[in-house]
Amino acid sequence: MSIISPADLEASPLADLHALASALGIDGFRRLRKEELVEAILARQGAAAPRRSRAGSRRAAAQAPQDGDDDTPPVDDAAEEPSSREGAAERPARSGRPRRRRGGRSREGAEETASPAADAPTPRARERERERDRDEGEPAAERVAEGVVELLANGSGFLRANPDEPADDDVYISAAQARRCELVSGDRISGPVRAARRSERHASLIRIDTINGVAAEQAVVGTRIDEIDVDFPSESFVFGDAGGLAALPPFGRGSRVLIAGVPRSGRSELLRRVAAELAATDGLDVELLAVGVRPEELTEYKALDHATSSGLSFAASSDAQEAAVEQAAERARRIALRGGNSVLAIDTLDGLGANAARRTMASARNLRGAGSLTVIATARAPIGGETTLIALLTDGEFPSLDPAASGTLRPELLAPPAAAKPARVRKPRATTTAATPSAATPRTRAPRKPRSAPADEPQDDGGE
Repeated sequence: MSIISPADLEASPLADLHALASALGIDGFRRLRKEELVEAILARQGAAAPRRSRAGSRRAAAQAPQDGDDDTPPVDDAAEEPSSREGAAERPARSGRPRRRRGGRSREGAEETASPAADAPTPRARERERERDRDEGEPAAERVAEGVVELLANGSGFLRANPDEPADDDVYISAAQARRCELVSGDRISGPVRAARRSERHASLIRIDTINGVAAEQAVVGTRIDEIDVDFPSESFVFGDAGGLAALPPFGRGSRVLIAGVPRSGRSELLRRVAAELAATDGLDVELLAVGVRPEELTEYKALDHATSSGLSFAASSDAQEAAVEQAAERARRIALRGGNSVLAIDTLDGLGANAARRTMASARNLRGAGSLTVIATARAPIGGETTLIALLTDGEFPSLDPAASGTLRPELLAPPAAAKPARVRKPRATTTAATPSAATPRTRAPRKPRSAPADEPQDDGGE
């Protein structure tokens, strides 16, 4: 391509300069001013740009359309250097030409004047052009990231590789993706990412493939849990004799269980045993969350497989504890909405406000036509609304239950199916058969009479 002179470039319309810059492969040429665009084209062609002031270049850009206008009549050399009197006479006529052009400019001048506005009509269009220019030459990303979601106040968030602290390798999640996939803080997601662009610090998530181990298409329900009817718990949890769990009041899937007791009553230990027993049950998604506990207890909780990897000690504020509990409850709600059965065990609700504690307990429910969410929590005193209350005492063998305060609402609905089968099918039939031998007719008993008939039986036969 031949080198175009600076004068020709300055005299060219902005649309022609954009076309030339696109052909030369200049990045971001639409954001450059005309004088900067001329310098970029000359630099790409290998020609030195002329040194000139910004005001001079702006005047040259303003005069370029007038010099190339077909309506401008040719000016002879004599008119270029008029005398003072002739110049004074011609100035009004020359100054009137641009005013007439603004009122009735030609079609070519109108296209040149409207070209900058057509190139970037809206801020969104400018943003798209900026992203298109930045994407030129960038290879497609193939890396797949997996981590925990942390949402920000504006709706966007980050995919944290390490949930405990931010890092440079965290992946940005747009607010549209978080809203579309109904993400909450604490969700574990995975998906492909693209590398960070020149003006970005973090890589960006292209799409979300899985949410908490489930495909994103299946995880997004679109129905609120409050819109589904709720039934009383009808399927009970069966505990063995180990650990004193068999003496507990019955509760099942969808129950609202509160273990109440004063300090040193063993409520935390009982919660650990119950959660460990339920974690070994098939078909249950169990999560044990520790908030408001001692730092030493928090270390012990982190070692459990069914416990949340990061909890909060009693040094955390009430707002931080409420946020952690709400995030865990929201994860359990998603599992129940998808048809699963989740169990959320919390130790303890004492650091939460009264309203937050009630909201947490109220999230437990047995959804009609869907899954269930069971909440088992510890507290010093009953909160209200529990379906099962386990009251502990400090004296006696662990666990020392208070029989007067402990109990379950509608316990008859939680009868194990295995215990109901013998009473319904076998025992009534066996009892009826043993109770009716005297009512049997002699004709029915006649074949067995020679082998086991008593001595007075023949009298009845003789009567026949």
